[in-house]
Amino acid sequence: MCRAHGVRGEFGAEAWAAAVRTPLYYPDAVTLEPEADRDALVARIDTASPGASVKDGFADLELAEAGFRVLFEAQWIHRPAGAPATEPGPPDLVWDVAGDPDTLRAWALAWDGGAGDADLFRPGLLAEPETFVILGRSADDTDRDTDTDGRVVAGAVASRSEHVVGVSNVFARDGGPDAAWPVVLHALARLFPTLPVVGYEQGDDLAVALRYGFEPVGPLRVWIHNG
Repeated sequence: MCRAHGVRGEFGAEAWAAAVRTPLYYPDAVTLEPEADRDALVARIDTASPGASVKDGFADLELAEAGFRVLFEAQWIHRPAGAPATEPGPPDLVWDVAGDPDTLRAWALAWDGGAGDADLFRPGLLAEPETFVILGRSADDTDRDTDTDGRVVAGAVASRSEHVVGVSNVFARDGGPDAAWPVVLHALARLFPTLPVVGYEQGDDLAVALRYGFEPVGPLRVWIHNG
């Protein structure tokens, strides 16, 4: 996402960080090891600009003294490869992977739901070989060119690494994550049959993910700067 917005991040021994503000909803730093050096981490990001944030991947940092407050707490979740398959979702939905700017735009508008943030997902994402924008469409959508949102009704973003596939931005226009997870997991099982699925959720969304075969594997915390 940062590369699609022209933002460069760098990996360090304890954290990934970007020296300039990252896109909306995306952290300026992510810890990679427990007990990361707080001062060194904060020095790598732009706290002078409003909204700087840190994903504390082990929920073990104390950033209040550095001017941050807790935005939310969540749980990392893990679903093993080869876990029992879920139903593919409602019979009138078919899944696909966005492969062109128009389809990505249709996905973004459906994900956004009118909040005004659809421009967050830029065509540069399509050039990322390890990023897959998964969408669920109505099977009877036979004339997509005349439909302003492409009848995308569910979806997620999958990010593949050597060992796992991360999933985020899970949504359904109707029915929430209970409607989204079946079609998303069905797609992931076919795209990445040998990889476990990981991500993070909180609250009611966490409870839904656990019903679909995920297990909680540890806490995380997201901090936002008060400035």
